[in-house]
Formats: sequence, structure tokens, C-alpha cells
Amino acid sequence: MTGSEIFERTRLPGTPVPMHEWQGANGVTIRGDAWGDPNGRVVILQHGGGQTRHAWRGAGETLGNAGYYAIAMDSRGHGDSDWAEDAAYEPEMNVQDLLAVVDSIGAQQPILVGASMGGSTSLLAVGTGRLHAAAMVMVDIAPRIEPEGSDRIKAFMDQKPDGFDSLDEVADAIASYQPQRTRPRNLDGLAKNIRLGSDGKYHWHWDPRRRNRTWDMSEYRQSLERAADNLNLPVLLVRGGLSDVLTEEGAQSFLQQCPHAEYVNVTGAAHMVAGDRNDVFSGAVVDFLHRVVPPEG
Repeated sequence: MTGSEIFERTRLPGTPVPMHEWQGANGVTIRGDAWGDPNGRVVILQHGGGQTRHAWRGAGETLGNAGYYAIAMDSRGHGDSDWAEDAAYEPEMNVQDLLAVVDSIGAQQPILVGASMGGSTSLLAVGTGRLHAAAMVMVDIAPRIEPEGSDRIKAFMDQKPDGFDSLDEVADAIASYQPQRTRPRNLDGLAKNIRLGSDGKYHWHWDPRRRNRTWDMSEYRQSLERAADNLNLPVLLVRGGLSDVLTEEGAQSFLQQCPHAEYVNVTGAAHMVAGDRNDVFSGAVVDFLHRVVPPEG
């Protein structure tokens, strides 16, 4: 499927308009939001696969209030960022976008906070020596992740490829993936997660061609392992206590590989840690950053 074959999808009323845009790799425009003083130390927030920058709103506001300049970006093919004309969604392209955004905003040694896909992007960028960061927070991601948990994410993203007939169907799909959260009665908040297609159905905000892009997962995980061997900056690993993607064993394996890393296990949170327990998550991140990279530094 080429970009021209994808029917138009309209943003629903009430969907927040991105505050900023930056040039990504190969002509892709990356869009996002920011909180705090633009002259403050930069924190770049990268979401997981199937999420958007909106997953970071609470954490971004907390970081902004704590003295940092927090930037949350929609990854290519997600939210309000461009879809890649050539359907280039390999992990390396996310790294290239991150490097381009950092260069665009002129950030000197930014702090990186990444969940799942966003965390692996940070790990690859820093661990291969292409980005010098001041500190890194990895959220429910490490080189050793569980195939079953990853498969469940993929199954969630693959459901209803022809679209949903109603917002209730969308809410049911999200509730089935996140049973630990209360299903919202007011469905207006779903607007930022979906688009209305020219077929009259609701579709996820991401490029459906991502479902057909595959790469060698064994080599990918080995690349994460190699990158983790090269970390010499302050690192915080945050795991959701209910996560089926990063288990406690997987977390401990990373901590053995990177013994200087700090670790927080957020009880009651699953893979989407910031969304499940934003108060605990944001507090842990701010405490870590204030100690290792103060905002006034």
C-alpha cells in the first residue's frame, strides 16, 4: 500500500493541535508539544508504539514545573507527525528522527525519556555514540523483553484494520488491552487517538502500513544488548509492576549489564506506566533528574 492509496483521515474536533514542528529524517515532519521554560535544560519525551505525544502530557507538565523544558514528539507515522512516504518505520528511522529533532532545537546533551519503542530509540542513539545525552530514563523497555507481551501489543494494534463503527467500539478495544484502568464514561478524550476516515469509520491515528513492516527481531535485540554495553551516563530504568513486556527478570538482567543504573518498579502500573500511575512515575523521574542533572545546571 502506498501513501496515495491510503484514504484521507480527518482529525476529530477537540484533538489538540501540536505546538511545534521539526524536520525529521528524509523529509518527514515531526510534530509535538512542549512545557516549561524554553531556556531550561531540554528533556525529550518519546512515546511507545501505537501511542502519541499525549501520553506524556502529565509528565511533561510536571517536568516543566520542575524547571525543565520538556518536549514530547509524535514519532513518524503516529499522531500528528508525517507518515513516511516509503513506509520506512524501522527502528533506525526513529533514531534518525531523534537526531534530526535534537539538531533542529539545538539541544546540548538533552535528557532522554522514552517508553517502550521510544526507550529503545534512546538506547540505540546513545549506545552507538551518535547522541551525547545528559541522562536517560528507560520506561518498561530493556534489551530482554518478552515476546508474549510484544505480541499482545501487536494484536491490539492490528485489530479492526477496516475501522471501528463507533467510539464505543474504540473504548472497548482500549479497555480490553488495559483492564487495570477504568473505562471512561465520557468518550471525548478518545479523539486524540483516532481519525475519521473517508469511509465514515474511526481508525487509529497511526499509519496502517506499519503493520506490514517487519525486521529481524533477533538482530534488533542484539543491537539493544550491544548498545546497553556502552552506557556511561546516568540511567533510570522504570518498570510497570504489572507489565508483561518487561518482566522483573528482564529488568534485573539489564541492571546487571548496566550496574550504575537506578531502578524503580511502579506497583499497579502495566506497560503504559506513565498513563497508569503518572503521579508515581513523574515523581520518580523528577527526583532522579534533580539529583543527576539539575535544571539549573
